[in-house]
Amino acid sequence: MDILRSLRHPEELYNLFRFKMGGCRAVMPNPDQSPMSESLQACYRYLNETSRSFSAVIQSLDGELRNAACIFYLVMRSLDTVEDDMTINLETKILILQNLHTYLYDPEWKFTESKYKDRQVLENFPMISLEFRNLVTVYQEIIVDISHKMGVGLAEFLEKEVESLKDWEQYCHYAGGLVGIALSRLFSASELEDPIVGQDTQLANSMTIFLQKTNIIRDYLEDQLNGQRFWPREVWSKYGKKLSDLAKPENIVPALQCLNELITNALQHVPDVLTYLSRLKSQSIFKFYASSLVMAIATLAACYNNQQVFKGVVKIRKGQAVTLMMNTINIEAVKAAIFQYAEEIRQKIPPGDPSLEETQQTVLSIQNLCVPHGSSGLSNRLSSIYLLYGMILAVFGYQYLSHVWV
Repeated sequence: MDILRSLRHPEELYNLFRFKMGGCRAVMPNPDQSPMSESLQACYRYLNETSRSFSAVIQSLDGELRNAACIFYLVMRSLDTVEDDMTINLETKILILQNLHTYLYDPEWKFTESKYKDRQVLENFPMISLEFRNLVTVYQEIIVDISHKMGVGLAEFLEKEVESLKDWEQYCHYAGGLVGIALSRLFSASELEDPIVGQDTQLANSMTIFLQKTNIIRDYLEDQLNGQRFWPREVWSKYGKKLSDLAKPENIVPALQCLNELITNALQHVPDVLTYLSRLKSQSIFKFYASSLVMAIATLAACYNNQQVFKGVVKIRKGQAVTLMMNTINIEAVKAAIFQYAEEIRQKIPPGDPSLEETQQTVLSIQNLCVPHGSSGLSNRLSSIYLLYGMILAVFGYQYLSHVWV
């Protein structure tokens, strides 16, 4: 149970209580009360059903950007669903991936043969495409351009393995980097952000490649069970004959060394994360990315040198996620959190790890970017009264919270 995982972290219990009792409005303010069409209501329902992490932050965006981001997410989810559904034959997958951007202008197109968990976005695609066509032209153009590039890229990797680190970067560009580029262009098009945010595609690409690499690293076992292989052969082949061999108990030492090397590679994007966030002016857009990016480095810290990656699912605590969402309100708070998780990784570096020196250097460079405020960390900034409230809630609010979060 999530509440039990936070019992040793009273500040998380406190924030869970605050979040449930109305603090959620600080993280995801209520959208405007403009009437929604039936199809738009359906789109937000699909968003809530298919995304735990992005649903809240998308709905915290301002004005017309909210709907554009919602529709863009659902189009990307449609592409991901086709890619991930191993029951769809290769020929059909390639056809849909390469042409989905054109189906946005077809009021009738839908796909009802998927067996994947998020198949509702394909079965109800006419609702999504209708709301896409209701967006202003500039948003439509961005979504079509990126969904075309993403679909072609994902189709390419259906027929080839992720062999080299260069391939890994390229795949992550298609699956994640293009998402960051599109969102950045949407932000600038909305005029909530300066043009440079949408124009600097290299920075936007790097920032969301970081998120994609985090997902790939964390999802090793799930992808193996689904017959998918996204870890680059150039790295894992140093530690085993087959990628699946890393899950065998007798191979846990080389498996962890491989894991640590990939995490170190992903951490090299963190400086770009900080640069990107420092450019944002809109508070809703800042929080859209800040909480997701900090949760990503928290996930990497949880995964680093952790055998559980090869046995099941590694997730940060729900209380931890809520605390990060509520606290990462500005760039200094983000730096404090990043410093904390970089330090957590540094302390977990095992002696003799092949990536030891590179990991130490990478972590040090990240921490240097986060001082002078980073060294205090999020927890150390809590006041004594804050902690007292948390401990009181741990005792008196346990029954209530257990009921709420079951």
